[in-house]
Amino acid sequence: MCHCLGNRAITRPLGFRPTDTRYLEAVGRPRSPKGRALLTAERLAEEFPGTAKELCALTHDSPFQLLAATILSAQCTDVRVNLVTPALFAAYPDAASLARAKPEDVEDLVRTTGFFRAKTRSLIGMAQAVETRFGGVMPTELSDLVTVPGVGRKTSNVLRSVAFDLPGLPVDTHVLRISQRLKLSEATDPVKVEHALNAMIPGPEQGVFSLRVILHGRATCVARRPKCAACPLADFCPSYEV
Repeated sequence: MCHCLGNRAITRPLGFRPTDTRYLEAVGRPRSPKGRALLTAERLAEEFPGTAKELCALTHDSPFQLLAATILSAQCTDVRVNLVTPALFAAYPDAASLARAKPEDVEDLVRTTGFFRAKTRSLIGMAQAVETRFGGVMPTELSDLVTVPGVGRKTSNVLRSVAFDLPGLPVDTHVLRISQRLKLSEATDPVKVEHALNAMIPGPEQGVFSLRVILHGRATCVARRPKCAACPLADFCPSYEV
C-alpha cells in the first residue's frame, strides 16, 4: 500500500530520552487535541526532516507518473513499484500514450505488483479520463480527482500534497491508529479523521504531517507492540505505556 514512503533510517541524538523535558519547559504538556497535534508535527519534523516531495519514496517526474505509481502501490510495496515504473513510464510517459495502450501490454509491465488486471484497468481508465475530460492536464481539485478511475480520496490527497504542494492529508491505517492513540480524534472513519486533522494542521503542512506520522507508525508506534520507550511523543501521549 502506498504511503509515498520508503524505508528510512531513524537517528536520534546521543542521550535521547523519550520523556526529555526540554520541550515541556517551553510549551508545557498540551491538554487539547490541537495542542497535541501541533506538538506532534513539531517533534516529527525533527525526526523526519524534508518536504512532502522529499519524503515521498515513489519515483516520479510528473503528477501523471506519481498518480500512476500510487495506483500501482495498492497492496504492494513502494520498492516493488519503483522496480516496475521505469519500464512503464518508458513505454507510456504521459496520459496521452497510456490512454491508447493495449491492456495486455500494460498487464505485462505491471504484473509483479499484484492485482495487475484491475490495476491495468485503473491506469488506462485514469489516463483516458485525464485526456478526454480534463484536456490532458492533471486536475488538482479533490472533487475532480475522486471521479477519476482508480483514484480515491487518499490517493487524491497524496497527489495534491506531493505533486502540487496543495493542502491534502492522506489518512491511512498508520494515521488513523496514531490519531486515536494521541486522542487527536476518536473517529474510526478515515474521512472524519481527515477533517478533524485538517482543522488542526495548517494547509501547507498537512501532506508532510501525514507522511511523517506514517513513518512514525512504521518505525515506532507500530500496531501490536508500540515502542513507547523509544517514542519522541511519549511525554505527552495519552496512550503512553511504560
